[in-house]
Amino acid sequence: MVKRKQGTAYRCIIGCFLTIGLVVGAYAIDNPEAPDLIGEFEKREIIYLTDIDNPQNSTRDFLVAYDNYLTFLDEELNKASEILSSKLPEARKSELIAAQKYWINYRDAEFELIKNTWTRKEFGSSAGVSRGDYRTSIVKDRVIQLLHYVKNF
Repeated sequence: MVKRKQGTAYRCIIGCFLTIGLVVGAYAIDNPEAPDLIGEFEKREIIYLTDIDNPQNSTRDFLVAYDNYLTFLDEELNKASEILSSKLPEARKSELIAAQKYWINYRDAEFELIKNTWTRKEFGSSAGVSRGDYRTSIVKDRVIQLLHYVKNF
């Protein structure tokens, strides 16, 4: 019985080491010498997030802050797409362009859903704030996704 428990314990320990090895190995896919584009992006976005999180904001201030943030995110999305495109082999660039077009269609459909669902009639004065938050999160997620792709090069 004691030998059986020891054998089980050893198998468990070996399994843990193998799992750790697989997880650590997966992190090696990123290029460690590549600049931290996500960290740099997060530093640039702080000013917009601070404007949004200002407790003194009126509803109008929130709407302006979200519009400014969305404009910033659109610019960042274009930059991330250009950076990724510059790293891709020629054969993959057209696939990125196609993927971006499909993503824009998705984004537009989501924005339409958000606009038609979070209305002032249904949600009052918080509707605009909710719309801003949902719209910016969609674009930010895509920016981060593209920057993660770039980390592999």
